Amino acid sequence: MRRKKSILPFKGFLSFLVLHELKYKDMYGSEIAERIGERRGSKPTPGTIYPALKKLHRKGLIRYTKEGKRKVYRLSSQGEKELEKAYIDFSRYFYGLKKQIRRDRLP
Repeated sequence: MRRKKSILPFKGFLSFLVLHELKYKDMYGSEIAERIGERRGSKPTPGTIYPALKKLHRKGLIRYTKEGKRKVYRLSSQGEKELEKAYIDFSRYFYGLKKQIRRDRLP
């Protein structure tokens, strides 16, 4: 039986990074942006992160609860499954690059 590919788009890594961060901790949107900023070197703007969160929520990959006016996002069980598929897909796509990328050449 053939494994179904992840539904996460490969246009950018934002959706993947959001799910990856939520795998470890439930967070506010601003916290997610901060964590992604630490990883990427530049923090996503609210105009980038919140539409991505809304899209992931519509797809059922994340859930949220309200704490006052703020939303605390968490990974749904479907999101966990999609993230695992995405890890496999990313590994498959980028495995060959490991030998070509040398850390001592990175800034």
